[in-house]
Amino acid sequence: MQRREFFKVSVAASTALLTTQNLEALTTKPIDTKEVSSVAFIEKRPLITHSDRPPLLETPREVFTTAITPNNELFVRWHMVKIPTHFDLKTYYIHVHGEVKNRLYLTVDALKKDFEAVEVTVTMQCGGNSRSAFSPTTHGIQWGSGAMGCSTYKGVRLKDVLAKAGLTDDSHWITLNGDDKAVMSKIESFKRELKISEISDNTIIAYEQNGEDIPFLNGYPVRLVIPGLYADSWVKMLTNIDVTKEYKNYFYMDTAYRVPDNETESETPEQRATKTKPLEEMNVKSYIGHPTSKTLVKSKSNLTIKGVAFDEGYGIKAVKISLDRGKTWEDATLAEELSPYAFRVFSYKLRPMHKGKLTIMAKAINNKGEEQPFAKDILWNHGGYKYNGIDSVTIDVV
Repeated sequence: MQRREFFKVSVAASTALLTTQNLEALTTKPIDTKEVSSVAFIEKRPLITHSDRPPLLETPREVFTTAITPNNELFVRWHMVKIPTHFDLKTYYIHVHGEVKNRLYLTVDALKKDFEAVEVTVTMQCGGNSRSAFSPTTHGIQWGSGAMGCSTYKGVRLKDVLAKAGLTDDSHWITLNGDDKAVMSKIESFKRELKISEISDNTIIAYEQNGEDIPFLNGYPVRLVIPGLYADSWVKMLTNIDVTKEYKNYFYMDTAYRVPDNETESETPEQRATKTKPLEEMNVKSYIGHPTSKTLVKSKSNLTIKGVAFDEGYGIKAVKISLDRGKTWEDATLAEELSPYAFRVFSYKLRPMHKGKLTIMAKAINNKGEEQPFAKDILWNHGGYKYNGIDSVTIDVV
């Protein structure tokens, strides 16, 4: 075969292989076997590292046994490479402008002195959390299930800030962006928009996380907190609030962070949805923190299963445990609810009597009656968003 013909055949064969692989979209269990890094970033313990520039850090499974995620174990997700490494709080401010009567330049000190302080305990989750479950592989970070956490944030109501600025009758939207920047000036910065009429009293500009300054990698000195919504809208290092008359088109609103606008929010790899909508409310989800797939348990010994469950804010009604791959389910014990938006810790005690592999499954049900589906029943979308399949771990009983 001539060299030229060989490459023609090779390209054709490769294309055929890719096409064959993409014919069927599947959803499986997210990949949660990635190792924790030996290197720790500033204010963080060693976490699972997907990238060091920008920092993309995932929380390991074993952390998810408590309602509050420690600051040094909370996941990190940045979009822009250029992140400021130093702040002077005397000169750092949030600029509030546009369709307002009073332009504001709010320092962190002004936020603390001039506005009522409020606290919210809330789950934060990346829209692509558990993305590695989707096949064929979608674009974006191939997270396991650790791109989430729960914290108590202290700050001021976004509504109060807008009220101080004095909104005009023509104001309907706000555009928010932070202080991180792209390497190339032509790349659009990370901007998100919120409809003013949909901003709740629980949406805050936070300056504390779990009683401390917000960790640098989680958005110090201030970040937006929006209970119930995926974290792509929780702008970090908030520096700018532009009040506008009309919705504006931005990449991270109109191209990225969108799902198919149909009943199942799904599509196929071969036929993308023509109509999409923004990624917004989280769906119901649970996750087992202990045991993990590395756990060895002696037969006839006592074992306590622990994990967390959450949703967009309806609150968790029940968490069910199955030891026979979903054929039968039993109720786990739920700990106190810190808030409808927070992690709800669950636990379940058992004594494994037989040696060998034991698969433990957990599914959550919220107060609206929504429950987690089996992984295989979750349909594909090109962004790998909103995965909430029933979680499972398989342990060795020895």
